[in-house]
Amino acid sequence: MKYILPLLVILTSVIGSLANVYINSDTWYEELIKSPLNPPSYVFGIVWPILYAIMAFVSFKMAEKISTLFILQLLANAAWSWIFFYFHAPLIALIDISVLIYLNLKIINVIKIESSILFYMYLPYLVWLSFAAFLNASIIFLN
Repeated sequence: MKYILPLLVILTSVIGSLANVYINSDTWYEELIKSPLNPPSYVFGIVWPILYAIMAFVSFKMAEKISTLFILQLLANAAWSWIFFYFHAPLIALIDISVLIYLNLKIINVIKIESSILFYMYLPYLVWLSFAAFLNASIIFLN
């Protein structure tokens, strides 16, 4: 399992990224009213690879303790882009990201018990998910 989780992180990043291919040919997202705090698109392309690298490293180190929860959160992570961008369902995407945050709160509580270094490494992912949930909710309320 120790080596499988980081590979699943890479697979998740590829699956999530494939949904972004449809953004380029779809004006739906561009036409939405977004929060003034919505960062430029290139920021997501910088932040997500860093977060996926952190997730891969932490999952490698903590595989025996977090594997079940981690796989579930990877499924929710990969699903979000498809739900939001491909199916244009921001409300369902908000539910998905809420589940994602819940699962990662459980994961981070396990990590905190085992290693403060890994806890602080993983924390930015949870913070980013919370920010992404805010952006997702903003789109629901503004449109």
